[in-house]
Amino acid sequence: MSALTSCRAPRHQTAPPQTLRRGCPAHPAPFTPPPPASRPAPSEPLCGADMEAVPRGAWRGWYLSARRQRDYGQGEDGDGDSEEDGDSAPLLPGASGTGSSQRGSSFGLSVFNLMNAIMGSGILGLSYAMAGTGVLGFSFLLLMVASLASYSVFLLLSMCTQTAVTSYEDLGLFAFGSAGKVLVATTIIIQNIGAMSSYLLIVKSELPGAVAGFLSGDESGSWYLDGRLLLLITSVCIVFPLALLPKIGFLGYTSSLSFFFMVYFALVVMIKKWSIPCPLPLSSAIETLQVSNSTADCKAKLFHLSKESAYAIPTMAFSFLCHTSVLPIYCELQSPSKSRMQNVTVTGIGLSFIIYFMSALFGYLTFYDKVDSELLRGYSRYLPHDTVIMTVKLAILLSVLLTVPLIHFPARKAVLMVFCSHLPVSWICHILVTLVLNAIIVLFAMYVPDIKNVFGVVGSTTSTCLLFVYPGLFYLKLSREDFLSPHKLGVEF
Repeated sequence: MSALTSCRAPRHQTAPPQTLRRGCPAHPAPFTPPPPASRPAPSEPLCGADMEAVPRGAWRGWYLSARRQRDYGQGEDGDGDSEEDGDSAPLLPGASGTGSSQRGSSFGLSVFNLMNAIMGSGILGLSYAMAGTGVLGFSFLLLMVASLASYSVFLLLSMCTQTAVTSYEDLGLFAFGSAGKVLVATTIIIQNIGAMSSYLLIVKSELPGAVAGFLSGDESGSWYLDGRLLLLITSVCIVFPLALLPKIGFLGYTSSLSFFFMVYFALVVMIKKWSIPCPLPLSSAIETLQVSNSTADCKAKLFHLSKESAYAIPTMAFSFLCHTSVLPIYCELQSPSKSRMQNVTVTGIGLSFIIYFMSALFGYLTFYDKVDSELLRGYSRYLPHDTVIMTVKLAILLSVLLTVPLIHFPARKAVLMVFCSHLPVSWICHILVTLVLNAIIVLFAMYVPDIKNVFGVVGSTTSTCLLFVYPGLFYLKLSREDFLSPHKLGVEF
């Protein structure tokens, strides 16, 4: 979810192809410079008053594209023709060579990184979304959101190759100037606060059950089974100290375990479908109730519409959001090209779709209309001492405690850029911003009653903007295609 800064050529220097930082995309297609009123001719360096005609910070990308097209874009015969089209051409000169092919992330590793960015707390709310829309209705909506997510990544990649920037905020700068960059950064702040709050809500609801699972007697009412108190303790003792560290690269590796934990969770959901009777027990005393499979409670609904259906699309948008991580993954891809990264995107989103769908389906077929908005709560209620469920709880809780500090970093970076850009970088600002962010998410997690509220509010606002709205707006603003071209018509409608 972090956003990297753009990699560009120095201001008054023509950088040969081999000196450009690996992975920073340059425009592979024929370059058409902006109108003379907005920038000088590409043959002249941008300096002095010329810079004021271009949005602040955007001139470097245009200059790099112009230099790339003028100095490196010609073929061996100097006629400017390329044997590769814009989609398959390498993003860097010489990227198709043997030396470049040995560097960067492989296709499989890039797919893994993208899926690691996609998979998160949203998987716990999809069964509830299926209960609110029906099996077929949910399938259609999930497929639609996944397809739109993949298409919006295509739009971002198109803008990335055109502008030569590698961060979501800088695309906002290119499209709408400083206001666009601030808008994107503010959206990312709210999105990250929502994501961190959803993780801490899981701690509040699941940690007491995990602690109780190790106790033999009835300890209800004890302080160590109070979800809010446990949330406060873990936030102060674990999350906040880790978020304060200036560099926590080791958590980047350990947080990748969260992806495997989510896959493990999906497998357990499928297996435990046959461990809980239907209809569901009406109290916690499962052994005293008769098991029957003949009631209407055990029939899945193909289509369903109710007030709970309103949570479906926001939860799906929240679950598939990975767009702030796409461009950094793009830059690290081995032999980066738009078509290769699009294949990574389709593969990653497709595999995530399968995991999401299977966990949602079997979770719904286990609890039907009584499924909780946070799926693990149902297993905690009906299988409180099941060993496998206990391992899932511990795995999810561990992934939460490792992921929340990581999300602090892009959130803090965006806060410093929006609110503290005029102040010198210091430890005081670092600590204060981290403390304020931690206090906000802890308060949200303590007093928001249900995780579906986070999915609903954040998913319908910031997730939707980052997933659908902003990529389309950037494409309409920056693309040099005709306004009636298929892609622009697709964005408009």
